[in-house]
Amino acid sequence: MELMPPADSMFLLGESRERPMHVGALQLYQPPEDAGPDFVRESYEAMLAQTDVQPLFRKHPAFFGPVTNLAWSFEKEIELDYHFRRSALPTPGRVRELLELTSRLHGNLLDRHRPLWEAHLVEGLNDGRYAVYIKFHHSLLDGVSAMKMLQRSFSTDPDDDEVRVPWSLKQRKHKSGGGGPSALQKLTSAVGGAAALAPSTLSLARAALLEQQLTLPFRAPKTMFNVRIGGARRVAAQSYSLDRIKAVKNAAGITVNDVVLAMSAGALRAYLLEQNALPDTPLIAMVPVSLRKEDGGGGNAVGALLCNLGTHIEDPAKRLRVVTESISDNKKVFIELPQVQQLALSATVVGGLFLGMIPGFIRTAPPPFNIVISNVPGAQEQLYWRGTPLVGNYPLSIALDGQAINITVANNAKNLDFGLVAARGNVPHMQRMLEYLETSLKDLERAVGV
Repeated sequence: MELMPPADSMFLLGESRERPMHVGALQLYQPPEDAGPDFVRESYEAMLAQTDVQPLFRKHPAFFGPVTNLAWSFEKEIELDYHFRRSALPTPGRVRELLELTSRLHGNLLDRHRPLWEAHLVEGLNDGRYAVYIKFHHSLLDGVSAMKMLQRSFSTDPDDDEVRVPWSLKQRKHKSGGGGPSALQKLTSAVGGAAALAPSTLSLARAALLEQQLTLPFRAPKTMFNVRIGGARRVAAQSYSLDRIKAVKNAAGITVNDVVLAMSAGALRAYLLEQNALPDTPLIAMVPVSLRKEDGGGGNAVGALLCNLGTHIEDPAKRLRVVTESISDNKKVFIELPQVQQLALSATVVGGLFLGMIPGFIRTAPPPFNIVISNVPGAQEQLYWRGTPLVGNYPLSIALDGQAINITVANNAKNLDFGLVAARGNVPHMQRMLEYLETSLKDLERAVGV
C-alpha cells in the first residue's frame, strides 16, 4: 500500500464514462527493408517476454469495501497479454482504419481493478508500417512524464538490438541527500502548500485585474466546443515539417510554440466558419508553458497561461501578431511573479475545468477558456527500436466536459507531430482540422515571406 497524493486522487475522482482521464500516444514504425513476414509477430513476442514489470506499471487504486482513491495497491502478478495486446486492421488497412481503431481505444475506460495502463501493437497497414497505441491513467503520469519515459525505450543507434519496453524500464534515481519524504511529510507539505496558495490566488487575481496585464479565465466566448460531452472519442494525427515551422519562426522572430498556436488559431477559425459557429470575439486557449528561470536550478517549472488566438481576425499576419503578443505579454508578467503566485494563478486557470463537474455550470457560465493547446518536448534526433525507425509519435490527451477538443504537439526528429482528440458526438468531421492546419501553415508562410 502507498498513500495516494491528492493530485492522483483528483484525476481518479474526476473520471466518469464521459470523462476518461488517460493520456496516450500513437506511434508509427517503418520496418527495416530486410524485415520478413513474421517481423511484427516476433517483435510482439520479444516485447511480451519482458516480464520484469516495474512498480509504476503494477499500481491500481486500493479498495477498502466501497471506499477507494485513498491509497495505491501494487499487483504482484501481471497478466502482460492483457495489458499488451496484438491487433490487426481490417482491409484496406489505411491510416483511416488505424485512426478509427485508436479512437475507440482512446474512448475506453481503464479497469481500476488492474494496473492503469494498456498498449496495443497494431499491424495490417497497407504501406507495410505498423503502430503501437499506449495509454496511461493521468493519475500515474502526466503527458510530459509519459513522453519522456516512452523515449527511453528507444535508441538513436539503428544497430542497437536491445529490447526495451516502457513497463520494464527502471526508474531513474534522482540525486538526494537522503531517503524520500514519508507519507506524513507528503501530507503536511500538501496541506501547507494549499494554505499558502489560497491568499496568494486572491491577491494575484486582484492585481491582475487592476493592472489589466494578464488574460484571466471566464472571459472566453461560448462555442460549440464548450459543452457537455459523451464518452466516445475521435482522434486525428498528422506530421508537419519542423523545417517549415522553423522558417516561419525565424522570419517572424518568434518561437516554435508561437507558430503552433498561430497554426491552431487559423485551423480553428476555418473549422468554425465551416460549421457556421465562429464567435465574434476571439477564442482563448489554455497553454501549459515552461517557466524555468534562465539561472534556475534543475527540475521542471510548468505554469498554465491563457492566450488570445485572434480567431475573429481574417488576416493571417495580424492574427499571428495578436497570438504572439498575447502569449509573450502574459508569460512576461507571469515569469516575474514569485513561484507561489505562479502556482496560484495556474491553479486558478486550471481550476475552471473542475467547475464543469457541477450540474448546470457549463450550460449557464462562460467557459474558463475554449481549448487546451499543449507542446510536449519530444526527441530532437531520429529514434529507433531494434533498427526500426519511429516515423510518427502523436500525443493524445484528454477531452472534458466544456472542452470537447484538445490539441497536443510533440517534436519527433525532423517533424512536429500533432495529435487531436475530440468528443465524437460534439465535433463533427474533426479530421478536417488536419487540412485546415496545413492551410493555416501555408497562410503563415506567405504572411512572413517564406
